[in-house]
Amino acid sequence: MAGTGTSPLDRAEQFIWLTARVLEQRRFAHQFLAGGADAVETALAAYANEDGGYGHALEPDLRGPVSQPLHTAHALSVLDSIGRCDGPRVERICRYLTEVSTKEGALPALLPSQRGYPAAPFIPIVDDPPAELLATGPVVGLLHRNAVWHAWLFRATDFCWAAVDALDVSHPYEIEAALAFLDGVPDRTRAEAAAERLGRLVRDQRLAVLAPERRAEYPVAAGYAPGEQHFPYDYARTPESLARRWFTNAEMDRSLDHLAAAQEEDGGWPVTWRQWAPGTALEGRPLVTLRALQTLRAHGRGLD
Repeated sequence: MAGTGTSPLDRAEQFIWLTARVLEQRRFAHQFLAGGADAVETALAAYANEDGGYGHALEPDLRGPVSQPLHTAHALSVLDSIGRCDGPRVERICRYLTEVSTKEGALPALLPSQRGYPAAPFIPIVDDPPAELLATGPVVGLLHRNAVWHAWLFRATDFCWAAVDALDVSHPYEIEAALAFLDGVPDRTRAEAAAERLGRLVRDQRLAVLAPERRAEYPVAAGYAPGEQHFPYDYARTPESLARRWFTNAEMDRSLDHLAAAQEEDGGWPVTWRQWAPGTALEGRPLVTLRALQTLRAHGRGLD
């Protein structure tokens, strides 16, 4: 029987059963209720396409059936969460990544095949999309962290290093992508040095709200929704992340207190990015809720 208590986890469980897609229900069960990994992978398979990529609104802000790099990165993160970034499943994904990469060997955020299907207005569709760290960094970092070796990774890794080294003015999601790369790339000495520089950039450009009680004093990045700000926990999702070194214990604790307090009356956490359609808002909240629970648990915060 589903939990009916008042703990954060009990409340979140009720929210997940009430609102989430089957995939997020299976992920919650696997991560918090000792559910099996096979059920997660079966649910994920519904979003797979014959070209090796993923579509069908796996990433809720992109609708329609066509494969896209952002959907495929999402699929990899699901496989990573159940320890299945290996074998033929990942080989197929890497072949897809090779086929859709730019001349630099890296990933664009959105392919023109999305044209004709609904998509968030803040993700532009262009005929010749450029390679982006935002799309490539998390994929490269995840594959390296799982000891995946594929020819696609060589040039994609070089692209990410060049993009990270060139960062001087940035925004929170790009910093997150850079961190995802740095947390997984094999050259740890170089990664630590790059992360130290990015940490100074984050503080200098005030890209993290260090005092939640004064969040109105912190800027919102251009193009972001009102209130779409990032906190230390957005960068340091686990204590092992290189970003954890950017923040004092007090700053990290304040941000985690803020995250815990953001759970809403229905048991879910709010979406902070710009909402453009009812369905995307509904599908986004369970994803945000899972991420909040994972972050709190990784930092030793009690959920029961």
